[in-house]
Amino acid sequence: MRISLLAWFSFILYNYWLCLTINISLVSSLCLEDQKFLLLQFKNELKFDSTISSKLVLWNQSLPCCEWNGVTCDEEGYVTGLDLSEKLIYGGFGNSSTLFSLHYLQNLNLAFNNFGSVIPSGIKNLKNLTCLNLSNAGFVEQIPMEISQLTRLAILDISTYYYLGVQTLKLENPNLVKLVQNLAEVRELYLDGTNISLEGKEWCRALSTSLPHLQVLSMSMCNLSGPIDSSLENLQNLSIIRLHLNNLSAPVPEFFAYFSNLTTLDLGSCGLIGTFPKEIFQVQSLSSLDLSFNSGLQGSFSSFPKNGSLQELILSKTNFSGALPDSISNLKQLSRLEISQCNLNGILPDSMSNLKELTYLDLSFNNFTGPIPPFDMMMKITLIDLSHNKLSGGISSALLKGLAKLVSINLQGNVLSGSIPSSLFSLPLLQTIDLSNNHFQGQLDGISNVSSSMLETLDLSSNNLEGPIPEFIFHLTKLKFLQLSSNKFNGTIHLDMILRLENLMTLDLSNNNFSIDENINDVHLLSFPKMTNVMLASCKLRQFPGFLRNQSQLGNLDLSNNQISGTIPNWIWQLNFLSQLNLSHNSLTEIEGLPHNLSSGLNILDLHDNKLQGSLPTFPKYATYLDYSSNDFMSAIPFDVGNYLSVTIFLSLNNNKLYGSIPHSLCNAPNLLVLDLSNNKLEGTIPNCLTSSETLGVLSLQNNLLNGSIPDSFPKRCALQTLDLHGNQIGGLIPSSLANCMALQVLNLGNNQINDLYPCLLKKISTLRVMVLRRNKFQGPIGCPHSPGFWPVLQIVDLAFNNFNGSLPGKCFTTWKAMMLDEDQVVSESNHIRFQVLKFGQVYYQDSVTVTSKGLEMEFVTFPKYATYLDYSSNHFMSAIPFDVSNYLSVTIFLSLNNNKLYGSIPHSLCNAPNLLVLDLSNNKLEGTIPNCLTSSETLGVLSLQNNMLNGSIPDTFPKTCALETLDLHGNQIASSKKCSDHGRDSSVVYKDSGVEFDWQFVFAGVGFGVGSGMAVAALMFWDTGRKWSNNSIDKILLIILPMMGLAYTPMCKEEEESDTEENHDHYNAADCYFDYLNFRGEYCVFCTKLDISMKKAIHDPRCTCHHSPSISTSTSSSESDSP
Repeated sequence: MRISLLAWFSFILYNYWLCLTINISLVSSLCLEDQKFLLLQFKNELKFDSTISSKLVLWNQSLPCCEWNGVTCDEEGYVTGLDLSEKLIYGGFGNSSTLFSLHYLQNLNLAFNNFGSVIPSGIKNLKNLTCLNLSNAGFVEQIPMEISQLTRLAILDISTYYYLGVQTLKLENPNLVKLVQNLAEVRELYLDGTNISLEGKEWCRALSTSLPHLQVLSMSMCNLSGPIDSSLENLQNLSIIRLHLNNLSAPVPEFFAYFSNLTTLDLGSCGLIGTFPKEIFQVQSLSSLDLSFNSGLQGSFSSFPKNGSLQELILSKTNFSGALPDSISNLKQLSRLEISQCNLNGILPDSMSNLKELTYLDLSFNNFTGPIPPFDMMMKITLIDLSHNKLSGGISSALLKGLAKLVSINLQGNVLSGSIPSSLFSLPLLQTIDLSNNHFQGQLDGISNVSSSMLETLDLSSNNLEGPIPEFIFHLTKLKFLQLSSNKFNGTIHLDMILRLENLMTLDLSNNNFSIDENINDVHLLSFPKMTNVMLASCKLRQFPGFLRNQSQLGNLDLSNNQISGTIPNWIWQLNFLSQLNLSHNSLTEIEGLPHNLSSGLNILDLHDNKLQGSLPTFPKYATYLDYSSNDFMSAIPFDVGNYLSVTIFLSLNNNKLYGSIPHSLCNAPNLLVLDLSNNKLEGTIPNCLTSSETLGVLSLQNNLLNGSIPDSFPKRCALQTLDLHGNQIGGLIPSSLANCMALQVLNLGNNQINDLYPCLLKKISTLRVMVLRRNKFQGPIGCPHSPGFWPVLQIVDLAFNNFNGSLPGKCFTTWKAMMLDEDQVVSESNHIRFQVLKFGQVYYQDSVTVTSKGLEMEFVTFPKYATYLDYSSNHFMSAIPFDVSNYLSVTIFLSLNNNKLYGSIPHSLCNAPNLLVLDLSNNKLEGTIPNCLTSSETLGVLSLQNNMLNGSIPDTFPKTCALETLDLHGNQIASSKKCSDHGRDSSVVYKDSGVEFDWQFVFAGVGFGVGSGMAVAALMFWDTGRKWSNNSIDKILLIILPMMGLAYTPMCKEEEESDTEENHDHYNAADCYFDYLNFRGEYCVFCTKLDISMKKAIHDPRCTCHHSPSISTSTSSSESDSP
């Protein structure tokens, strides 16, 4: 919760002033000797620093005591007021203190000292006290019952700051009820930070019964419980209510709207629920309303009253929704409007420009659309934050006119476009500009004179700005943070231009189209500003910039996606403050002088996708994120590796040439969330302790040489979300303890030797989205009888090449709710299958699931949120296709039932699967005719019905918007007819007629799902003769094109081709494949993804660098770090 410091201290000063003005008598220059004696005695009891508390030093015999600083007397010379606040007094005083002999004392203020003792019970002797202020005075433990004897009190302030979550004062025995039972005259009660721990009925009734004249109630951070009792409604004089940071867990009572004197209502961070009463907005006297950080509190705006008194409206982190009404302009006195991280939408009203007193505007993280309203009349505005909305349009110079007091403007994360006006950089007090993650384009205009600019932060990253970076930016001498990454800036940047920015701390020029001239005179190297963050990714660097050697304060260095080759220099490891280092996506081959004990501060090290050779380098002992993947490391994993991973949460060693067994010492990494050892040559068994971990969220061991069985040691508190063991030699059964992993989303056991039944033991895992059991020895029927509602979000099911038999259970589909689309759901929405690595950052482990059809692998990095993929091919199913199958497949895009023993006719209900793109029913015993509706589909791209017993002719029902690219009917008794190309599409129809077999062309069917979504590419080849002739040429083409799309492709081996039509499905050996693709190494441009280790998120660079293709792998799944 954001609390205005100015408002808080104003409130405290007001309290002090009120204490000094209640019952004030004329100050007499006379001073009674006994009063002076008592004061001097009290001074001698206190401990203070005389060099700091100079006012107390001046208490002496030479002046009348009534003239001493902090002392007030009545006309007879008796001391009536004593203000020793903020005198840095330390050490306590006891019950016998002479202070308690000042019986005429009415006002006592000891606030903001450090007594460090309990409140003396002797305070009961000050019977005439009307104002007692002991706030933040360092008193501890129980508040004494004797305070309840001060029956004349009008103001009682025993509040304290909540230091480090430790409450120093408490009201337990006696409790609040007993403390206030005799204080009927109290009008202001401040107990903030005191541990009271009472339920709603108790504290509300105590206050309403004992304090009938209460005007100010301030009890924040008191461990109060709710709900707020209706008895509080009796306190009709309440004007200030501060209860923030209590666990009320209740609705806001409507009777607050009946408090006609209410000026301040602060209920922030109280766990409020329900709907906020709109009537409270209509209270004319209300000047400050803070409901922030109550995520369960709903609400909306109807209208604001004319001439409303609201000065502060703070609703951030609530569940308010709807639009801001035009009547917001009625709040003429509004100075602070803070409604961030809510669910507000609609267009921001132009009437907001009439809020002439507004100084602070924060509407970030909502769903506002439309243009930015004019600010030209908001002459007092200092901060504007409209970030992370959906605002569109541009920024005009007129919009910024008159903003002479603006200090910060944040518009990041919208869809703003157009050019950036140069007048923005001329605002005299502006210190922060953040326009990142928008669609601004064009060049930045130059500005002639910026020498007086106050600008400290400039973030224009992730836009479409182009041209050279203007010269004036390098004359913004007060600049501390310069972020221009992910644009289209071009030209050449000379690093000596940075010399002018002597205050620069962060420099981010990554992912542009310019090159950097790293050559600089050695004389100037020491003159570089001492930066803490340098990000120069994708800047066409060919060597390590020399100036970095002297950056002794450097904490974050990103040189990824460059053309740096050779050796990582030794001086990098000698940067003592370096905590984040990203050198990924280069051509580095060696690590020079890597010390055995790396810098203890290095917590993120990313070396992936280089050409580093030899043994695995040293693991930094305190690193949290380690990525050595996609290199040429060839060694065993050190047996003691786990001893270096005590704080590591992410470890990726995939795509190397590591051999040997998996070290058992990995079990000594207690915080590991992600472990990826895939695509190596590891052998032996899986250590029991890996599956017994209660922290591991991702375990990827795919494509190794592991054997044995999966250890049956998954704990009851299993945290696994991804288990990928694809492509090993693992046998045995699926362990029963895997059912403990109730958060499991991805289960990939494909291409192993597991001999088991359908995994009904996992039926209670409601989060499962991907299940790949392909090419194992599973057997028996599928489905889980008497188990309704299992796997409701399952989207990818691959059971191909097993020995499943029996019938296709139509009822099985009914439990998979993800296959049935509700009316308000859209198929095109995409969804990541990923694991969050840093809960408070934006780092994710991105799963990419690869599925196969006819030997072509299709990799889904992001899969349509409401779409499914089903492959039951090459098993022994013997039944008719369920007649109502389409009722359960409304969002299925891929359905393959080929190579089974299915009989009967093709159900006409398949025409009711509106999103089906690929349907393969080939190599079965289906009979009858082709349903007319299949060829009339406007979405179906591939229809394979070959080698069945179908008859009749091809239905002449192709629509004008026909999407059909592949129609394979050979091996049936079907006569030729029209085809899709007769309606404007060039589909390839394969059928046999009079012994003549027509050639077939392969097809790529690309489907994109929304901005940033993954792409599913299906290429299906259905012919007998000519297949061998085409393999080499097609493979070479696919090896170039598919990597450009970010896809993995494994060509089909001879064994797999033959196994498509055989009933005995033996596992093929990838090593036996001897196609020319093994030696084919072309160039392709990859869609570059890198980890931004400063922002803890992944950055996708569409301007990728061309690399040589890696050796082709038979992997069926891959993974990388990613972020939304």
